[in-house]
Amino acid sequence: MSDSSDFRGSPNHPSSALRAPSPREGGEGNRIAIVGGGIIGICCAAYLTEAGHAVTVYDRTGICEETSSGNAAAFAFSDVLPLAHKGMMRNLPRWLTDPLGPLSISPAYLPRLLPWLWRFWRAGNADRYEAALAAQASMMALAESEWADLMESSGTRSMLREDGSLELYESEAEFRSSLPGWAARDRFGIGYRHVDGEDLAALQPGLSPRFTKGTFIPGWKTVSDPKLLGKAIWAHAEARGARFERVRIDGIEAAGDGQPGGVLSFANGGSAGADRVVIAAGAWSHLLARQLGDPIPLETERGYNTTLPSTAFDLRRQLIFSGHGFVVTPLETGLRVGGAVEFAGLERAPNFNRSKAMLEKAKAFLPGLDPTGGREWMGFRPSLPDSLPVIGAARNAPGIVYAFGHGHLGLTQAAATGRLIRDILLGHSPALDLAPFSPQRF
Repeated sequence: MSDSSDFRGSPNHPSSALRAPSPREGGEGNRIAIVGGGIIGICCAAYLTEAGHAVTVYDRTGICEETSSGNAAAFAFSDVLPLAHKGMMRNLPRWLTDPLGPLSISPAYLPRLLPWLWRFWRAGNADRYEAALAAQASMMALAESEWADLMESSGTRSMLREDGSLELYESEAEFRSSLPGWAARDRFGIGYRHVDGEDLAALQPGLSPRFTKGTFIPGWKTVSDPKLLGKAIWAHAEARGARFERVRIDGIEAAGDGQPGGVLSFANGGSAGADRVVIAAGAWSHLLARQLGDPIPLETERGYNTTLPSTAFDLRRQLIFSGHGFVVTPLETGLRVGGAVEFAGLERAPNFNRSKAMLEKAKAFLPGLDPTGGREWMGFRPSLPDSLPVIGAARNAPGIVYAFGHGHLGLTQAAATGRLIRDILLGHSPALDLAPFSPQRF
C-alpha cells in the first residue's frame, strides 16, 4: 500500500455513516473538523471549544494513541536552535557509518529523501540562521506562556515537572563545540549553567565517569506522562462539547461555491462537511495538503524508545546525550530511553534493534541501570527542513488551515499552535508573526 492510500486510519472501522456534527444545542460558532487526534489536534480542540465552537476530531486510532503517546515528555522551551544548526550536518558522515547510530537512512529510501536533504542543507546557511532562530524563539516564548494557561484551565498543572534537564559531554572538545549554541540562547534570555565535578555528580548521581562536563537548563520542563497529559487535555475539550470519531480520512476538498470550509472523505466511503477544517495529522498531513494544492516538503523521522519500570534507575531529571542523539526521561509510568532519527518513510517495518542499541548505551552511561522489563515503541515525527512547523491557511481554501510539521517539538509547541489556530479561525490578530510558518514558504 502506498503512503497516499494509507492516510491516518483503519479502513475497517464500521462507522460508514459518519457525518459532520451539528453545533452543540444552545452553542455558538462554526462546526470545525480537526483531522488528527495527537497532541496538536487535541490542543486545537481545547482552544476552539473554549471559544464556543462545535468541534469534531477525526483520527484512525484514538486520542493521543500514536506518536504523541510515546515521545520524550519534554517541554523543551529552550530548544530554539533549528536542527540544521545543531551539529547534525557536522556529525552526519560519522553517524551514517553506524546503522544503529543517532541517524540512519534506509538505502532504498535515499533517492526519495534527497530533495528534503537538499532543503535541510540549505536551511543551515548563515543567511537563514537569524530568521529561523528568531522565529523559533518567539514560538517557544508563546508556547511556555500558553501551556501555563492551558494547564491551569484544564486542571493538569500537577502533571508538570520542573526539574530542569542536564546535557552531557564526553570530552572538552564536545563541550566546546556546544558553546556557540549556548551563546545564541543568551540573546533570548534562556538560562543555563555549565557544570562539572561535584556539581555534575550532585545533579545526577551514578553517571559514568566518561562524562566530564554538563549543562544544566533549569527552565526545561517535563510532564509526568505525555499520553496521560494528552488524554487529560482532551477530557477538558470534551467537557466543553468536543466530539471524537474514529475513522480514517483519505481525502479532502474545498467546500466550493464560494463557501468556506471543506469536505472530508472517509476510507470507508462516508464523508463529512465542516465550516472550517484543521489539518493536524502529523506525518500524514502533507498527503492531504497536496490534494489542496500545497506541496509541502514534509519528511518522517522515525523515533524509537524503550520504557523501563520506574525502579530501573534513580533518575533525577531528563538527561540529554546529544552526541548520541537520545535522552533518558523519568516518567510517572516508567523510565523512557529514546530518540535517534531514522529516515525510512511511513511503511517500512520498525527496526527495534535501534531501541536496543540506545538501551545498551544507556547501560554504559548509567552504570547500575536495570534494562529488564522494557516496552519498545516507534513513532513518526513530522519534520520540515527548516525545523519550523506549518501554521496557516491552505493556498486555495482559506477555510482549511494547517497545523503540522513540528518535528521533535510537537508536545512543546502544541499549546502555542492551538492558540494560533484559534486566532486564525476567529479572525484575531495572531499572537506572533506567522510569516516564518507559512505553508507557502516553500
